Amino acid sequence: MDKKKIIWFFIAILLAVLSISAVLSQADSLSLHDLKEIVLSADKKWVVMSIFAMLGFICCEGGALLCLLHSVGYKRNAIQGFLFSAGDVFFSAITPSASGGQPASAYFMKKSGIPLSVTTAVLVMNLVMYTLGILTVGLLCLVTAPEIFFHFNLLSRGLILLGSFVLVLFAIFFLLLLFHRQILNILVHKTAYLLSKLRLLRKPKAWIAKYEKRIEAYHESVGQMAGSKMALVGAYLWNLAQRVSQISVTAFVFLATGGDPKDVFPIWTIQSMVAIGSNTVPVPGGMGVADYLMLDGFRDMMSKSSAVRLELLSRSLSFYICVLLSGFTVAIGYAAYYFILSRKRS
Repeated sequence: MDKKKIIWFFIAILLAVLSISAVLSQADSLSLHDLKEIVLSADKKWVVMSIFAMLGFICCEGGALLCLLHSVGYKRNAIQGFLFSAGDVFFSAITPSASGGQPASAYFMKKSGIPLSVTTAVLVMNLVMYTLGILTVGLLCLVTAPEIFFHFNLLSRGLILLGSFVLVLFAIFFLLLLFHRQILNILVHKTAYLLSKLRLLRKPKAWIAKYEKRIEAYHESVGQMAGSKMALVGAYLWNLAQRVSQISVTAFVFLATGGDPKDVFPIWTIQSMVAIGSNTVPVPGGMGVADYLMLDGFRDMMSKSSAVRLELLSRSLSFYICVLLSGFTVAIGYAAYYFILSRKRS
């Protein structure tokens, strides 16, 4: 991890502590001991389902990446796919940008022998599918249960609408990066010009020529993916499944703690809108924002203490434990590649 990521890592820990403390303060009678007792007495079958849903969040992104890589001639196994995904999940959670984990995914892809140009094309294409997946879920929920949107207060509704707008802009931007070659060429030339003016680049023409070759390879990979409709549909469905898995954690936790089954769909819909709204503010993992939206969404459906309980338990599993698992996977991945590299050198 570079210095910038280390700083954001500690900022993320601080935000996590502050977020959990702020949520707990909303229910004076609820303690960590109470939460432990609730977990121990929860319905085990729904607890297991919620754990599978959390794991599905990581696995499904790995499936999408493997699907796209296969379409450009790079077959990798499920363990590698899980590692690529875990890198993205972990670093996205400790950086302000939802795409902050892409460099970690790129690192592990490169270590597995995939060229940088191919890696970049696959990751950008997957970002498009990720954005389309979350927008699809949000749109379906808005069409099937529009009244849920009005459960939120004015600020929350504003965040959800702004989040939808930002996601649409992201989708358009990523599509332009994929299919309009001139944009990348302009970026390369402008960057070379700026670096040479700052005297950070001594041979701008050679630098431009090198990157133009990479851009050519990048667009070849994009063309291969675009020509494989099955791969695109597969990647989209994997990303849709990833979003459904993450949102379903809250629904399963709700059932595990004695929630009424008839309220599952409203809970699921609220959580889908939370996922959109938490993309609005550039905060690591949407911490604070997601917590606020969840409590606001649940307030009309249950008591304050029940809302706090559901928020803390579901958020702990779908985010904090998921991020810890991803970080552990990343650490093993780094160690494994370091060990392999050391053996090759010796």
